[in-house]
Order: sequence, then C-alpha cells, then structure tokens
Amino acid sequence: MTIFRRLLLRLGTSLIVLVGVSMLIFCIARVIPGDPARIALGPRATTEQVEQMREALHLNEPLVVQYGLFMRDLARGDLGISLYSKRPVMTDLAEYLPATLELVLLAGLMMVVFGLPLGALSARYRGRWPDHLIRVFSLLTVSAPAFVWAVGLVLVFAYFLPLFPITGRIADTLNIPHLTGFMLIDTLAAGRIDGFISALHHMILPAFALALSGIGQASRLTRSNMISTYEHPSIEMAQAYGFSEARIAQRYAFRPSLIPSLTIIGLDFAALLGNAFLVEIIFAWPGLSRYGVGVILQKDLNAIVGTVLIISATFLIANIIVDFLVSVINPRIRLSENGK
Repeated sequence: MTIFRRLLLRLGTSLIVLVGVSMLIFCIARVIPGDPARIALGPRATTEQVEQMREALHLNEPLVVQYGLFMRDLARGDLGISLYSKRPVMTDLAEYLPATLELVLLAGLMMVVFGLPLGALSARYRGRWPDHLIRVFSLLTVSAPAFVWAVGLVLVFAYFLPLFPITGRIADTLNIPHLTGFMLIDTLAAGRIDGFISALHHMILPAFALALSGIGQASRLTRSNMISTYEHPSIEMAQAYGFSEARIAQRYAFRPSLIPSLTIIGLDFAALLGNAFLVEIIFAWPGLSRYGVGVILQKDLNAIVGTVLIISATFLIANIIVDFLVSVINPRIRLSENGK
C-alpha cells in the first residue's frame, strides 16, 4: 500500500470517527440536566418565550430528527447560533481557534525541542548525575497537571520576577490588523517586529505550562528507548569500530528511539487542546478552550458540539501526521507499505 493510499484510508477512517463523535456528543449534550432555552433567556422569561425558543432550536423534535437537522446544517457549514455569544458558532470558532492553535503549536515545539534532547542526554549519561537530575525533573513535570505549573510560573516569573506578562496575547498599546487570527503571523505580515516580539513574549509562559508534562513524558520515553537500543548488537559493533560516543548516540541510538517518542508527542499535542482550558483561564487567553468552558456552563448545545468536533478533528489530524513522520523515519514501515 502506497503512502498516498494509506493517507486516503486514514482520512476516510477519520471522517467515520468524526461522525461517531458528533453522534455521541450530540446525544450527551441533550441529556445533560437543564433546559438550554431557559438558560439562554434567563429566569425572568415567560413560559411562552421559552417555548418559542425551544421551537426555534428544534428541542421539541425527536432526537433523531434533531441530529438529522444538525447534520444537514453542518454539511452547509452552519453550526447554528451560539446561545453564549449570540453569534454564529462558526464565527466564534474562527475567532477563538487560532489563538489556541498558536499556543498549542508553540507548546508542541517546546516538547520536541526540550523533551527529546533531554531524554537523549539522560540515556547517554545514564547512572550519572545528569541522568538523575533529568529523571527527577521528568517525574515532577509528569506528576503535576498543566494548571499547577501555570500557577507556579505566574508566581515565579510574573510576580516575584516580573519578566513575563500574564494576560492577553499582545501589548495593549499595539494595534495589529487582524488577518489570520494567528498573532505571530499577523504581526509579521504587518511588518511589526515589535508586535511579533510582544506576542511571543505573551505566549512563552502559557505555552511552557502546557508543554511541561509532555516534555517530561517525551524525555522519559526517549531515555527508556535509547537505553534499550544501547543493548543492541549494532551499538557494540559501532563501539568496536571506535566511533565516538556522540556519534553513536546521535546516529545509532537516538533515531530508532524517535518513533515511540514522536507517537506520544503527537498524542500529547492533540490532547493539549482539551487540556488548555484552565491554562487559558489563568492567563486570560482568548482561546477555544476558554470559550468551551463558557459554552458548557451555559449548555450551549450548538457551540458544545462545534468545539468538540474541532478538538476531535485536530486529534485525528495529529495522528495522521505522526503516522506519516514515522513511515518516513522508519524505512521498514515505508517498504512494507509499498509491498516490498
């Protein structure tokens, strides 16, 4: 099977999964206690007003009919009106998603840049003080959730050492034209280097708080895999030929250990969208996860389903990208896909 055919198969499977997720979250959202129409209109609304709202939302229809109407509108790119913001859900998603994606992408980059080298360094100096130090760091980062690190980073680097801002995406004095919603891209497109630096400055703390757990997990997994690889006969042969420890670590031990590490990083990256809600609240980050908390509290059915579908689609896309990278790194997988 070629990589292209495998990609088409994964895309088809992902679409089926998304349909299943939409059915599941659609049913769950409608069995949660509370009347969405009453919540939207408030306690002072009359019974007639609530009933009109229920008719407008098709809440009096059977569940199967409601789902059919929802899928019909979704096929046209319409997720309805949000009861939380009083705007089309698609408009809300287009506004809030770039902020969270930008934060998650930076956190994912941090997991790769810091997690993999730390694991390789720990494996190379296994049993010595760098190994012990990195293992303690990894265990601490994995043990605590992201919002705990967010609070700690705010206290240390924004309160005691005021080095980073803790709210917003960019300095209030800067006015950047809205093009893509990705602040780093918009600032560069506007030729505002000062805006780019300010946006990156605002992103570092929340992104690092999100990435810490993934950094620790990637480090521990890379170390474990590299230590197993060091026991392979090919490593003994490389040592017998007199190759340097650095060359053996980089070329013969690190690369085979990348596959499981990249898989875990891909899963962690996709999960960051769901884990970011408390971090976004702590840093007042105007992203999708923070928006998702608001719509859940308001039992905004259309917005809940739209938010979950976006997170699910991101998770599936991340898995497809990881599978592609693994097939590129490991020739055996690529050859087996080509039937060789």
